Amino acid sequence: MSELQNQQGAALPRQLMFGLYIDPLRMDEALARCERALTTRRPMLLGVLNAAKVVNLHRDRLLRDSLLECDLLLADGQSVVWASRLLRHPLPERVAGIDIFEQLLALAHRDSRSVYLLGAKPDVLHRLEQRIAERWPGLKIAGSQHGYFSDVESEAIAADIRGSGADMLFLGMGSPKKEIFLGKYGPSLGVPVLHGVGGSFDILAGITRRAPLSWQRAGMEWAYRLLQEPRRMWRRYLITNTAFLLLTAREAISPSPALRTENTSEADLGTAPLTGPQ
Repeated sequence: MSELQNQQGAALPRQLMFGLYIDPLRMDEALARCERALTTRRPMLLGVLNAAKVVNLHRDRLLRDSLLECDLLLADGQSVVWASRLLRHPLPERVAGIDIFEQLLALAHRDSRSVYLLGAKPDVLHRLEQRIAERWPGLKIAGSQHGYFSDVESEAIAADIRGSGADMLFLGMGSPKKEIFLGKYGPSLGVPVLHGVGGSFDILAGITRRAPLSWQRAGMEWAYRLLQEPRRMWRRYLITNTAFLLLTAREAISPSPALRTENTSEADLGTAPLTGPQ
């Protein structure tokens, strides 16, 4: 159950929308959950949800299962927060993947925790390490590996992560490679906090520009990216945004039941916290 408290002090349950249980947490509450995982050394897979994932999860089994397996699932996109209010399952705020990535790096720096970086091109990874050293001097990078490795190399990379003793693992890889790696090796890595950060390596390394704060607050980061790459992105955003609006309308009329992985039984599903009328 979520740590978010209502006015009476009772913890609010996870919110069921689009077939997924989403944690109604603010940034500081999400970080507190991560700190607890670090203290207990109990692995916690952190995931984030945006409009594109909502649209794609119904036709992408690997993406769907990876979201269902998350121990903590947060609203990465402002559109998901707006939809939650429309659907009467309100989420308190957007917790963007890049933002919690930076906050976790700051936490690691403050508490002398170590991190492992997995993903991106070799030159981007090198620039990322330089940027981290500049912003958080002395932060321990227990290990790093670019994301352009073969399936044959996966076992050795998993062994390196396992042997590094890292407190946090950040995966800057795309789908389905990230999901395949986590599905096969995640539980055996011995890392308390695991977070797939997508393109955040490129942003933090200075390769990709992020939208100004005013655009972020308005939920218009997608439009900023569209302005940067109009020819490549216009069709994707047109299709994705339209599909998300249609899915939200359908969800308002007929809420989706909780999705399951292929390995989830009816009994397992029954243990998930349910949300009542808001």
